[in-house]
Amino acid sequence: MKEIKKTGVFSTMKLSLFTLTIGGFCIGMTEFMMMGVLPDVAGSLGVSIPAAGHLISAYALGVVIGAPLIVGLAGHFPPKKVLIALMLGFAVFNTLFALAPNYEWLVLARLFAGLPHGAFFGMGAVVASRLAEPGREARAVSVMFAGLTLANIVGVPLGTYIGHNLSWRLSFLIIAFVALLAAGSIKRWMPVLKASANKGFADNLKVFKKQEPWLIIGISAIGTGGLFAWISYIAPLMVSVAGFSSNSITFIMIIAGLGMAAGNFVGGRLADRFSPLKTTGILLVSMILSLLIVSVVTHYKIPAVVMTFVTGAVAFAVIAPMQMLMIRAAKGSEMLASSSIQASANMGNALGAWLGGLPIAAGFGYTSPEYVGAGLAFTGLLFCLVLAWNKKKQVQDDALRVAAEQATGQGHIHFIEQSHKKSKYENIHQQ
Repeated sequence: MKEIKKTGVFSTMKLSLFTLTIGGFCIGMTEFMMMGVLPDVAGSLGVSIPAAGHLISAYALGVVIGAPLIVGLAGHFPPKKVLIALMLGFAVFNTLFALAPNYEWLVLARLFAGLPHGAFFGMGAVVASRLAEPGREARAVSVMFAGLTLANIVGVPLGTYIGHNLSWRLSFLIIAFVALLAAGSIKRWMPVLKASANKGFADNLKVFKKQEPWLIIGISAIGTGGLFAWISYIAPLMVSVAGFSSNSITFIMIIAGLGMAAGNFVGGRLADRFSPLKTTGILLVSMILSLLIVSVVTHYKIPAVVMTFVTGAVAFAVIAPMQMLMIRAAKGSEMLASSSIQASANMGNALGAWLGGLPIAAGFGYTSPEYVGAGLAFTGLLFCLVLAWNKKKQVQDDALRVAAEQATGQGHIHFIEQSHKKSKYENIHQQ
């Protein structure tokens, strides 16, 4: 980083982060657009909506499998080459999805399209933090995730519109084209960085022998499930409870996307100013309060829209702090550990949507998922508190150990001095 400053090529660093933003935009479109075009896909294939919904599950499964596996196997290669390969793979698999002739091939292509997702974000987060100035690592990571939020504001509504009015297959071909643009931009603007470690996959896995990474995974897999308990059922919530028309949902999703973009921006700066752990804990408390407020005020349109923005902001603000929390907890295996956050977040996606749907099925109404989401966020907060307690205890233990070593050293010095005085006295006495 110092060399970049000296040569006056600071803009190159910004461009290299922008390449990660393009990749995040591409991945965000792929992940979230399927929800918008699901009826079109189901209609064109002659399958039910639940059957078409398996395409969402297949992608999430691909993320969970690919995130640790790809980074673990490719971690000893230069990050630039791996990121290019991931985007090229993303282009290929989305093209295959767009051209797949039947349901079975669509499921398979969707599964493979999910493989690069977590690996790209996991490796990209480490690269962004290495490119950043000291003290600005979290906000650099948030630049990459800005692509994900922009996808929700621009890419997903545009792709959904094309899918409704032209063809959903064309929407996914557009994603493949954006992936090629991302690969080209990485090749052109991303600096060559050394691999973070030459350790093998088995050695990288040793980081998970410690308790800290598992606590962070718990925060991600359960705590962020609160977001998905809310957003998975936002359409019926806004139509049946707030009284909006179904045509207003696109506008409401854009409001949520704007909130996510704002939250992502703020979360990175908070984590740099305070600590990633403290920021994560504060944001989980904010998520609990936001979801509880949503359950109360959604009966009124204006407060419902305001809280859509606020809840989206709070939910996405926690992403960069959690990513930095994991990177700092896994020295030497940062990329594998960072990618595991993406896998666990997709587990949170499935968990939040499933648990949030249970009270609706039981007849408790469309505001009930917010209470489930608040419970999930509270569980994530408990993981945060355990992690904070462990860190505090470790600091105290280290302080006691240092004090004991100093005391032992002083005692040893005192013993030597007394021995020297005794020896000197005996020599004089003998003389």
